[in-house]
Amino acid sequence: MLKVAITGNIASGKSQVEKLISDKNYTVYDTDKIAHDILDKVNDFYGYDVFTDGRIDRKKLGELVFSNPDLKKKLEEIIHPGVKEEILKIFEKDYPIVFISIPLLFETGFDKLFDKIIFVQCDDDIRLYRLMERNQITKSQALSRMNSQQGQEEKIKKSDYILYNNSTITDLETQVNSLLTNIIDAQNT
Repeated sequence: MLKVAITGNIASGKSQVEKLISDKNYTVYDTDKIAHDILDKVNDFYGYDVFTDGRIDRKKLGELVFSNPDLKKKLEEIIHPGVKEEILKIFEKDYPIVFISIPLLFETGFDKLFDKIIFVQCDDDIRLYRLMERNQITKSQALSRMNSQQGQEEKIKKSDYILYNNSTITDLETQVNSLLTNIIDAQNT
Protein backbone atom coordinates (compact mmCIF):
# COMPACT_ATOMS: atom_id res chain seq x y z
CA MET A 1 0.00 0.00 0.00
CA LEU A 2 1.22 3.45 -0.91
CA LYS A 3 0.37 5.85 1.92
CA VAL A 4 0.00 9.46 0.76
CA ALA A 5 -0.67 12.38 3.08
CA ILE A 6 -2.40 15.54 1.91
CA THR A 7 -1.58 18.57 4.03
CA GLY A 8 -1.51 22.32 3.92
CA ASN A 9 -2.10 25.20 6.26
CA ILE A 10 -5.57 26.34 7.19
CA ALA A 11 -7.74 27.52 4.26
CA SER A 12 -5.20 26.38 1.66
CA GLY A 13 -7.67 24.18 -0.23
CA LYS A 14 -7.03 20.69 1.17
CA SER A 15 -10.72 19.82 1.01
CA GLN A 16 -10.88 20.73 -2.66
CA VAL A 17 -7.83 18.54 -3.36
CA GLU A 18 -9.45 15.69 -1.41
CA LYS A 19 -12.59 16.04 -3.53
CA LEU A 20 -10.66 16.13 -6.81
CA ILE A 21 -8.73 12.98 -5.87
CA SER A 22 -11.86 11.23 -4.60
CA ASP A 23 -13.67 12.13 -7.84
CA LYS A 24 -11.01 10.06 -9.64
CA ASN A 25 -12.13 7.05 -7.56
CA TYR A 26 -9.19 7.00 -5.17
CA THR A 27 -9.71 6.30 -1.48
CA VAL A 28 -9.43 9.50 0.55
CA TYR A 29 -9.83 9.93 4.31
CA ASP A 30 -10.14 13.24 6.12
CA THR A 31 -8.69 13.34 9.63
CA ASP A 32 -10.76 16.44 10.40
CA LYS A 33 -13.82 14.17 10.28
CA ILE A 34 -12.06 11.62 12.49
CA ALA A 35 -11.19 14.39 14.96
CA HIS A 36 -14.81 15.61 14.96
CA ASP A 37 -15.99 12.08 15.80
CA ILE A 38 -13.53 11.97 18.69
CA LEU A 39 -14.67 15.39 19.92
CA ASP A 40 -18.31 14.33 19.82
CA LYS A 41 -17.48 11.75 22.49
CA VAL A 42 -15.99 14.36 24.84
CA ASN A 43 -18.30 15.00 27.80
CA ASP A 44 -16.42 17.87 29.39
CA PHE A 45 -13.78 20.25 28.16
CA TYR A 46 -12.01 21.30 31.34
CA GLY A 47 -15.12 23.06 32.66
CA TYR A 48 -15.50 25.41 29.68
CA ASP A 49 -18.94 25.90 28.17
CA VAL A 50 -18.31 24.71 24.61
CA PHE A 51 -21.37 22.52 24.25
CA THR A 52 -24.60 23.17 22.37
CA ASP A 53 -27.38 20.58 22.56
CA GLY A 54 -25.01 18.10 24.20
CA ARG A 55 -22.38 18.26 21.44
CA ILE A 56 -19.15 20.20 21.11
CA ASP A 57 -19.81 23.52 19.42
CA ARG A 58 -16.76 23.80 17.16
CA LYS A 59 -17.12 27.56 16.76
CA LYS A 60 -17.10 28.12 20.53
CA LEU A 61 -14.25 25.66 20.93
CA GLY A 62 -12.23 27.34 18.17
CA GLU A 63 -12.66 30.78 19.73
CA LEU A 64 -11.50 29.37 23.04
CA VAL A 65 -8.49 27.31 21.99
CA PHE A 66 -7.08 29.71 19.41
CA SER A 67 -6.89 32.39 22.08
CA ASN A 68 -5.39 30.09 24.72
CA PRO A 69 -2.30 28.05 23.80
CA ASP A 70 -2.56 25.87 26.93
CA LEU A 71 -6.12 24.83 26.08
CA LYS A 72 -5.11 24.22 22.46
CA LYS A 73 -2.40 21.87 23.72
CA LYS A 74 -4.90 20.05 25.95
CA LEU A 75 -7.31 19.68 23.03
CA GLU A 76 -4.54 18.23 20.88
CA GLU A 77 -3.72 15.76 23.68
CA ILE A 78 -7.32 14.53 23.46
CA ILE A 79 -7.52 14.34 19.67
CA HIS A 80 -4.11 13.34 18.28
CA PRO A 81 -3.74 9.85 19.85
CA GLY A 82 -7.19 8.87 18.57
CA VAL A 83 -6.47 10.22 15.10
CA LYS A 84 -3.21 8.27 14.95
CA GLU A 85 -5.00 5.09 16.05
CA GLU A 86 -7.57 5.53 13.25
CA ILE A 87 -4.83 6.17 10.65
CA LEU A 88 -3.10 2.95 11.66
CA LYS A 89 -6.42 1.08 11.29
CA ILE A 90 -6.79 2.50 7.77
CA PHE A 91 -3.31 1.20 6.94
CA GLU A 92 -4.44 -2.32 7.86
CA LYS A 93 -6.94 -2.29 4.97
CA ASP A 94 -6.15 -3.64 1.54
CA TYR A 95 -5.81 -0.51 -0.60
CA PRO A 96 -3.15 -0.26 -3.31
CA ILE A 97 -2.98 3.47 -2.55
CA VAL A 98 -4.66 5.57 0.12
CA PHE A 99 -4.76 9.34 0.57
CA ILE A 100 -5.24 10.81 4.04
CA SER A 101 -5.75 14.52 4.61
CA ILE A 102 -4.05 15.76 7.78
CA PRO A 103 -3.94 19.50 8.49
CA LEU A 104 -1.32 19.23 11.27
CA LEU A 105 0.79 16.52 9.64
CA PHE A 106 4.18 17.92 10.60
CA GLU A 107 3.12 19.41 13.93
CA THR A 108 1.98 15.97 15.12
CA GLY A 109 4.94 14.04 13.71
CA PHE A 110 2.50 11.94 11.65
CA ASP A 111 4.56 12.68 8.53
CA LYS A 112 6.75 9.71 9.49
CA LEU A 113 3.78 7.38 8.88
CA PHE A 114 3.57 8.18 5.15
CA ASP A 115 5.43 7.24 1.98
CA LYS A 116 4.65 10.49 0.15
CA ILE A 117 3.42 13.93 1.16
CA ILE A 118 1.37 16.36 -0.93
CA PHE A 119 1.43 19.96 0.30
CA VAL A 120 -1.31 22.36 -0.80
CA GLN A 121 0.25 25.84 -0.89
CA CYS A 122 -1.77 29.03 -1.02
CA ASP A 123 -0.65 32.62 -0.51
CA ASP A 124 -1.36 33.97 2.97
CA ASP A 125 -3.58 36.83 1.79
CA ILE A 126 -5.82 34.42 -0.13
CA ARG A 127 -5.95 32.04 2.84
CA LEU A 128 -6.86 34.92 5.15
CA TYR A 129 -9.77 35.96 2.93
CA ARG A 130 -11.00 32.36 2.54
CA LEU A 131 -10.81 31.69 6.26
CA MET A 132 -12.72 34.85 7.17
CA GLU A 133 -15.42 34.04 4.61
CA ARG A 134 -15.67 30.33 5.34
CA ASN A 135 -15.77 30.59 9.13
CA GLN A 136 -17.47 33.99 9.36
CA ILE A 137 -14.75 35.30 11.68
CA THR A 138 -12.86 38.55 12.03
CA LYS A 139 -9.48 39.27 10.53
CA SER A 140 -7.93 39.10 14.00
CA GLN A 141 -9.48 35.68 14.68
CA ALA A 142 -8.39 34.39 11.28
CA LEU A 143 -4.82 35.61 11.77
CA SER A 144 -4.72 33.97 15.20
CA ARG A 145 -5.65 30.62 13.65
CA MET A 146 -3.21 31.03 10.77
CA ASN A 147 -0.38 31.99 13.11
CA SER A 148 -0.99 28.93 15.31
CA GLN A 149 0.48 26.71 12.57
CA GLN A 150 4.05 26.30 11.37
CA GLY A 151 4.92 28.39 8.32
CA GLN A 152 4.33 27.01 4.85
CA GLU A 153 7.99 27.34 3.76
CA GLU A 154 9.26 24.70 6.18
CA LYS A 155 6.47 22.30 5.27
CA ILE A 156 7.14 22.72 1.54
CA LYS A 157 10.76 21.62 2.11
CA LYS A 158 9.54 18.42 3.80
CA SER A 159 6.96 17.53 1.12
CA ASP A 160 7.31 15.40 -2.01
CA TYR A 161 4.71 17.20 -4.12
CA ILE A 162 3.45 20.79 -4.05
CA LEU A 163 0.08 21.92 -5.40
CA TYR A 164 -0.27 25.69 -5.84
CA ASN A 165 -3.81 26.79 -5.09
CA ASN A 166 -3.73 30.52 -5.86
CA SER A 167 -5.75 30.37 -9.05
CA THR A 168 -8.86 28.61 -10.32
CA ILE A 169 -10.33 25.21 -9.53
CA THR A 170 -9.63 24.25 -13.14
CA ASP A 171 -5.94 25.03 -12.61
CA LEU A 172 -5.92 23.03 -9.38
CA GLU A 173 -7.63 20.10 -11.09
CA THR A 174 -4.99 20.13 -13.84
CA GLN A 175 -2.26 20.00 -11.19
CA VAL A 176 -4.02 17.18 -9.30
CA ASN A 177 -4.42 15.12 -12.50
CA SER A 178 -0.74 15.53 -13.30
CA LEU A 179 0.22 14.67 -9.74
CA LEU A 180 -1.89 11.50 -9.75
CA THR A 181 -0.26 10.43 -13.00
CA ASN A 182 3.20 10.99 -11.47
CA ILE A 183 2.34 9.08 -8.29
CA ILE A 184 0.82 6.13 -10.15
CA ASP A 185 3.67 6.01 -12.70
CA ALA A 186 6.23 6.04 -9.87
CA GLN A 187 4.36 3.28 -8.06
CA ASN A 188 4.25 1.09 -11.17
CA THR A 189 7.99 1.31 -11.87
